[in-house]
Amino acid sequence: MSEIRFDGRVAIVTGAGGGLGRAHALLLASRGAKVVVNDLGGARDGTGAPSSEMANKVVEEIKAAGGEAIADAHGVDSAEGGEAIVKTALNAYGKVDIVIANAGILRDRAFHNLTEEDWDKIFAVHVKGSFNVVQPAFRIMRQNSYGRIVVTTSNAGLYGNFGQANYSSAKTALLGFASTLELEGAKYNIKANVIAPVAASRLTEDVMPAAALERLKPELVSPVVVYLCSEECSVSGNIFTAGGGYVGRAAIVESKGAMLANPTIEDVRDNFTKISDMTGAEEFSNAFDEVQKRLMAATQTGASA
Repeated sequence: MSEIRFDGRVAIVTGAGGGLGRAHALLLASRGAKVVVNDLGGARDGTGAPSSEMANKVVEEIKAAGGEAIADAHGVDSAEGGEAIVKTALNAYGKVDIVIANAGILRDRAFHNLTEEDWDKIFAVHVKGSFNVVQPAFRIMRQNSYGRIVVTTSNAGLYGNFGQANYSSAKTALLGFASTLELEGAKYNIKANVIAPVAASRLTEDVMPAAALERLKPELVSPVVVYLCSEECSVSGNIFTAGGGYVGRAAIVESKGAMLANPTIEDVRDNFTKISDMTGAEEFSNAFDEVQKRLMAATQTGASA
């Protein structure tokens, strides 16, 4: 089988000054991509003055290995910052083919102690930050009839995690974001997928034990992400999990359910086991298909009544 290459492709990787983003950027560059290495350079909670130091170090690594890259220190949490990141790519390389929305921060607190600022800042970086960078890039991808987008969720976004109501909510929001990008990008050969990584980084260095972090190298996640950014990848709107060498796919599914004509509270109680039974659960490609299922069931029930 031939090697997957990215010669002639231009990639933006946010939060690429360390951890997962750095590993993604290095791997893309090693396969021929021109990479915009974006990192604000602040602390892991989003504080601190912007600095290009972290991004510059990754760019130096890429160039030392014979690759091509440019540093960018704009923040993703404003529309101006997102536009500026994309302009960095356009000014340096003339286009954008790939966006990996990886930038993230943590402000963990038990829910009863969570402040509005903690909530808003997490959403500003993870959700609005993905929007701010992806939208201007998406417009260019539409014009060029090609694009690959990967947004970053988390197992906390999929399944929840104590002390992370803000973070898990923001990460779950990105599932709907990518699903809609899949639908709107299909006509223009734009694929959008989601990665749920578990890896050692600044965000996890004091969350997991050292022994676990040793096994969870970012480099074990990047091949999955970079494949999703390749021309060979034909899937879109999917969620993939990766960490420690494990790679899987996650999905939102719905039970077969129960059709209850004019249900009462007691009808729900009496059918709750059937309603909750996940045997033969279905996955839907869009919201319309899921609604159609309900309408068809209602029509059939009405006809047989």
